[in-house]
Amino acid sequence: MRADFAPESLEPGAFYRLLTAVVVPRPIAWVSTLSAGGVANLAPHSFCTVASTDPPVVQFTSVGVKDTLRNVLATGEFVVNFAAEGQFAEVNDTATDFPPGVGEFEAVGIAPEPSATVAPPRVAGSPVAIECGLYDTTAIGDCTVVFGRVRHVAVAEEALDEHGHPQLSRLRPLSRLGGNEWGATTVVHDRRRIRYEDWTGGERTEG
Repeated sequence: MRADFAPESLEPGAFYRLLTAVVVPRPIAWVSTLSAGGVANLAPHSFCTVASTDPPVVQFTSVGVKDTLRNVLATGEFVVNFAAEGQFAEVNDTATDFPPGVGEFEAVGIAPEPSATVAPPRVAGSPVAIECGLYDTTAIGDCTVVFGRVRHVAVAEEALDEHGHPQLSRLRPLSRLGGNEWGATTVVHDRRRIRYEDWTGGERTEG
């Protein structure tokens, strides 16, 4: 048996809570921007992913019109900082609805560092920072999907293995779940995709 939910049967807030409770876990785009007046903003957005690999484009969704979206539209640049488990308190604090003239870096006490290719600062303690130029935006209902053309990726050396590849066990990503819940990576399965020529009618080859 299943419980059925139709969008028209619930008010929008209730359906939003349903979607965010079942589409889990969601990676967090900890987005830093600069306002037109030079105020450094930092806010978490949990609707985010890779949109394209060639050209490299990442995306995040602004639910409503907030400082992050205003700043991106005004300046055309932003940084997606990686949110790690150890930064849980700081990430949550930057979700506070500070007024537009208040910068979260200063208000929360988060150290910034200069970016390599864009004006908005990176989070100094974040293990990964993806510097982006605005590629496009798409308005959908009360949301705006922001697409960023990746200009530069900076990864902390301690998060890389001997081959120079980021390791999940060292990144320890923080994720959003339903309600006020946050998630951490606890179990990882490592299995290659099965090529058609290796398919044996249900008897999977290991590796």
